[in-house]
Amino acid sequence: MENKQNISIEAMDKLKSELKFLKGPKRRELALRLKEAISFGDLKENAAYHEAKDDQAFLEGRIKELENMIRNHSTFSIEKSDNVTAGSTVVVDCSGSKETFKIVSSIEADPLENKISVDSPIGKILFGKKVGDVFKFESPDGDMVEYKIIEIK
Repeated sequence: MENKQNISIEAMDKLKSELKFLKGPKRRELALRLKEAISFGDLKENAAYHEAKDDQAFLEGRIKELENMIRNHSTFSIEKSDNVTAGSTVVVDCSGSKETFKIVSSIEADPLENKISVDSPIGKILFGKKVGDVFKFESPDGDMVEYKIIEIK
């Protein structure tokens, strides 16, 4: 039995949209570049041809990667819950300063946008917690930081 990872519907839509673009317009663009480069003649010393072939290999690799991601992930809908779950937006208090995290799948994670993977150390600690819960987390520099959950959206 296959064990699929969960991602949000929004993330799945982004994957499918990128795949559609790469298989359609991007492939056609590369085919035209290859055709033009071949028309220049001698392929051994044809930089445009070799660059287009490299781009084609990268494109086909990304298409395979996206197809695998789509095949190996299932979607979940975000439902309101009293507990932190995948898809929750969590507001925490840390020494009087508010921080907001969105709990997402590992492929959606982006620390610069405060999108934290449910599989990350802090994601694992947050998962299942409720408003009012207090937890400690070791920061990357080794300090223990205390957080209190003040809101779950």
